Amino acid sequence: MKRIETAKTSIKLPLIGLSAAWLLFMIADYVQSLVPRGTYEKNGDYIYPDPRFSVEIYLFFAGITAFAIFALAGQKLALRLRTEEDSALAISAHRLNNLAVVLSLVAGAVFAIGNFLGAWNSYAPSSEPLGLRLLNVYLPIVLATALVVFVILSAFVFRKDAPDLPAGQGDEERARLQRAVGLAYASPIIGTAIAIIFGLTVYDITRTTLDVWIWVIIQAIIAISIIIGTRFAAQARSSKPLPVKPRRTGLAATNLNLVLAIVFGVVVSFMAFTMGFSAISNLEVWPEWRENMTALEQQSTIMRPTIGWFIEDMLPALVLLLLADFGIYRTTLTRNSSKDPIAE
Repeated sequence: MKRIETAKTSIKLPLIGLSAAWLLFMIADYVQSLVPRGTYEKNGDYIYPDPRFSVEIYLFFAGITAFAIFALAGQKLALRLRTEEDSALAISAHRLNNLAVVLSLVAGAVFAIGNFLGAWNSYAPSSEPLGLRLLNVYLPIVLATALVVFVILSAFVFRKDAPDLPAGQGDEERARLQRAVGLAYASPIIGTAIAIIFGLTVYDITRTTLDVWIWVIIQAIIAISIIIGTRFAAQARSSKPLPVKPRRTGLAATNLNLVLAIVFGVVVSFMAFTMGFSAISNLEVWPEWRENMTALEQQSTIMRPTIGWFIEDMLPALVLLLLADFGIYRTTLTRNSSKDPIAE
């Protein structure tokens, strides 16, 4: 019974992380909607808003981090359960958390690259204090890189049952292999982050479009980091192959339902996020146009959230999120309940 509860908790953890990420993303999007926007003067000149600390960036990052941490915690529980008894339910919980870990890695990479592209393409000509530039652009990229490296190493390298490492190795040899595998994973990511930061630094200093030779240097840094990672991967290659897992028959229908459950969860979760963002955007109200309007009068306003708005706009997104959580949870349990040894 205790192992059953552990398996259920392992399945719930990434879903809790997904819900926490959704909530933080909605708060971040609402905060972003409150940010003053630039306006046009009558002569056509564009007035940029005053520089400010972009708190919404860190709220988005907090959402990604919450999802990653909950997925890692769920994976740890599933691995502990598989060590005690490698049941079908434990395997499914492990796979679910692995998928959540991979999605958090994708989210972290997209977050870092998005910050880079946003800072490069929409740089206002107005002066921005160096401290704010570091906080709004550089620090989020560094934090996202650190998060991706930490998640990769924690989830796939530095653990007792790391799949890339064969069993039967001594402690010293195993530690050496773990370091090599960890550097093989981390080197390309860190190299890419260094290249991105280098490009941004040059862009901030010159205030012009990056020269072609700067792009060559950026690509060279990325290429060198990939070569270094490949070298460490070659060092980590062991002459002792991993044992081949026995193939099991009669799993086609089960695997098909697993794929369908994953597709359902991803699609419905994506809808929950997009509908939530749409609900936030519905709070923005634009004034009716009339002649001789001043730039200030042309600004949109953000309504305060109301119960009616919540029921009509935000509640459907929340229900979809809960439906995705419940659907993933129930299908994971149901597909293993009839034959799972620990469930009997």
